[in-house]
Amino acid sequence: MAKVKTAFFCQNCGAQHAKWMGQCTTCNEWNTLVEEIVQKEEKHKWNVTAEKSGPNKALAISQIQIQKEQRIGTQNQELDSVLGGGLVPGSVVLLGGEPGIGKSTLLLEIALKLKEKVLYVSGEESQSQIKMRAERLGKQSSNCLILTETCTQNIFKNIEIIAPEILVIDSIQTLYTEHIEASPGSVSQIKESTSELIKFAKETGVPVLVIGHINKEGSIAGPKILEHMVDVVLQFEGDRNHSYRILRAQKNRFGSTSELGIYEMLSSGLREVSNPSEILISEKDGDLSGTAIAATLEGVRPLMIEVQALVSSAVYGTPQRSATGYNLKRLNMILAVLEKRAGFRLGAKDVFLNITGGIHVDDPAIDLAVISAILSSNNDEAIPQNYCFAAEIGLAGEIRAVNKIEQRISEAEKLGFDKVFVSKFNKISKKNRGISVVPISKIEDLYTLLF
Repeated sequence: MAKVKTAFFCQNCGAQHAKWMGQCTTCNEWNTLVEEIVQKEEKHKWNVTAEKSGPNKALAISQIQIQKEQRIGTQNQELDSVLGGGLVPGSVVLLGGEPGIGKSTLLLEIALKLKEKVLYVSGEESQSQIKMRAERLGKQSSNCLILTETCTQNIFKNIEIIAPEILVIDSIQTLYTEHIEASPGSVSQIKESTSELIKFAKETGVPVLVIGHINKEGSIAGPKILEHMVDVVLQFEGDRNHSYRILRAQKNRFGSTSELGIYEMLSSGLREVSNPSEILISEKDGDLSGTAIAATLEGVRPLMIEVQALVSSAVYGTPQRSATGYNLKRLNMILAVLEKRAGFRLGAKDVFLNITGGIHVDDPAIDLAVISAILSSNNDEAIPQNYCFAAEIGLAGEIRAVNKIEQRISEAEKLGFDKVFVSKFNKISKKNRGISVVPISKIEDLYTLLF
């Protein structure tokens, strides 16, 4: 019997070390090395009956033939837009999110909607539990096959019999392969199981959708190399106290990473929100001070979001600065610009900022709406509900131009806004619109027009 060999793996980056050390020399993290059993034997292929093929030949780039591959539609417009038009054959998609956020519900809904044959492999729930969830979603499908299994060798035996067109794994942390003597969820098991799934996807052209758990820091559990191995990394976000969920692409080899999908969690499953502005703008009986509407973009999708600000006298010596859904450092910068360039005395006041709807926005075009909300709260004067804003603020107090201004203006016009405040340095086509475009160049101009 061969001697059992062990090695130490970093739980953060997956690097292998011959002996235990307090600090990983690859990622410089402390106390992340864990001892695991390794076997130095030849790794088996996912298909044990496949014949060994010869080495690949190098080709000149002019000799490589490009084949136009047809993407597979998921029957879910929000997911298709985030993926860049649907599933690419042979791709591996990793979906991460907090427990109970709706990852399994989303993929089961898609599996039940698809016309292609889908194999849904669950290592966490029994077949009867998944059946109960499908009945709650109100969907039935003869093309969706449910398998409860955690051993990858048994999964691939079922795959050879069923020959599915799409494979769903729930979740990667529950799988294990017999070629590695380590417990499920360990670094070596996750790496080996994922590499077998990737090899299967690339050789057969079957898309693989994989659910991944996240750790307390919010990143996908397991080594960071897991996210480098797959083609697409999706993050399912949301507050369990709110019913809305946001799907973001953190990595996408086949499309943009700036796209956004929005869902509403209902008792009957996830509802696609085709008009996100309906959830991002709160309903009010009358005009309230401290609120402003910003025209922002997530990928190619224009959104109208509500920015709320509260400015009050500081009770304690040091004024508080708090931001929800917005970069706190950028808020401090904007307050410094208002203090230095525009002469507003906000240094001794508490400032609280909130982006409604529970989303986080990084678009600099909402700067003008942030300033408008702060000035509105400071003056205790309401901004008309039919006004919106789209411009960036510079350190000199100037109003800077932003990209894709035409799309922002069109979205504001479509939603019934009467005025949109933009930078006068934006190049805007002169055509008849149902909305008034107000160009401004300085914060003083904005203050004069609003108050």
